[in-house]
Formats: sequence, C-alpha cells, structure tokens
Amino acid sequence: MAHIRVLDPDVSEQLSSPTMVEGFPGVGLVGKIAADHLIETFDMVHYGDVHCTGVPHVAVYLTGDSELHSPVRLYADPDHDLLVLQSDVPVRPDAATDIATCLATWFEDFDVTPIFLSGISAESVDDDRALFGVGTGDATKRLADAGIDVPDEAGLISGPTGALLSHAVESGLSSLGLIVESYQQFPDPEAARIVIQRGIEPLTGIDVPVDELVDHAAEIRQAKEQLAKQLQQSKEDSTQARPLRMYQ
Repeated sequence: MAHIRVLDPDVSEQLSSPTMVEGFPGVGLVGKIAADHLIETFDMVHYGDVHCTGVPHVAVYLTGDSELHSPVRLYADPDHDLLVLQSDVPVRPDAATDIATCLATWFEDFDVTPIFLSGISAESVDDDRALFGVGTGDATKRLADAGIDVPDEAGLISGPTGALLSHAVESGLSSLGLIVESYQQFPDPEAARIVIQRGIEPLTGIDVPVDELVDHAAEIRQAKEQLAKQLQQSKEDSTQARPLRMYQ
C-alpha cells in the first residue's frame, strides 16, 4: 500500500508548515545536486522513506547504515522548518502522477509548501544565467516577495517534476517552481548554486553555504556523471523546462 514510512516520529512534532525542496534527477541534475547539498550541509535527519506507487522497485543501502531503504526518501531539518525529497533514481513521468497523488495528502496533513526544481537547456550559459519562478495557489505571491523574476517567454515543464506540478495545478495545492538555465549534457553544480542562492535562500530565509559546490564542482560532476548518462538515454523521463515555441 502506498505510504510514507516515518522513521523519526519526534521530528514531525518539531515541524511547523515546513518548506520542502524536491530533488528528482533532471536536466543538469540541478534538483538532485541542490537537494544532496542541502542534506549534507545541514546534516539533515533521515525522516522517512517514500513507498508510493510509481517509485522504482529497488532497495538502496546508505553509508554507515546496514538497513535497506527506498530510493526516494525524505530528510528534515526542524531548526529551519526544511524538508528535502531525495531520489537516487530517475522516475518516469507517468509514475510521477501516482507519486504526486500519494504525497498530496501528506503535504496537506503537514501544511507543506513544496519547491520544485528544474533546469532549462540553454544553447550557451554564462555567469549571468536566467532564473525565474512559477507557482500555484497562495504560494505564488512568495516569488514576488523574494524578488524572483517571472518567465520571459511561455514554456512547459516535463518529466517527473512536470507531473508533480501538473497535479498541483489540478488539485489547487500551493507550490513553487524554480527554473534555471543549465547545461543538458552533463551535471551542472553551478546551476544548482544559482537555484540555491537566488531561489531557495530568498524564498525560505535560510542562509545556505555554497562553497562546497563552487570548490568541488569537478568532483561533483564526475560523481553524478553516470546518472546524467542514464537520463540522456531516456530524455522524456527527465525533468526539464522547455519553451513552448519548440512545439509551435
């Protein structure tokens, strides 16, 4: 049966209307790299395992832990009222609809506002990469309050993150989305840094050190290279934002 298995019930009592950062793999692995960085930087607690229909049927083992877990997990930092959804595997868009339905009840029960992350492939990128925000429900006004730009052209978000946002639109769930220019062919720690500093920080009011992302960008790219190759082989499974003009 689809459910979230909470590993540390005491944490639930310490959370109050938390913000959750989603980290499904996608273009440039922007969400994945940002999520992993937040978990490591704040030494976040492994809060729960996500056992929703649509999560690939594999088990993972973690460093220093002999117990097996789901490849999709939740981590918590009660001090910052922050949650992170971490995924070690790609998720098919059709499966993500089931995951979104499974998570929706949990979002409502704990008054969670999710921040969904996506890269948008750019022909060339520089230090002044575009970042813009989108949203649903009451959360959208937080984008203007945080000084985050609106899109300068129409587009769509596909892959598992697109499915999750589609569910938010349909259900009226309050949610936020951050989209950043990113390389498509390989992991992009710089895009993740921009999402954190120009998106997640102003939206949450949390100061996130990013020196590790800058100083160890080459190592991060190398470590994530295999996952990026898997996503390249199945592009429709990969979270990405694309201009609507591509379809016109």
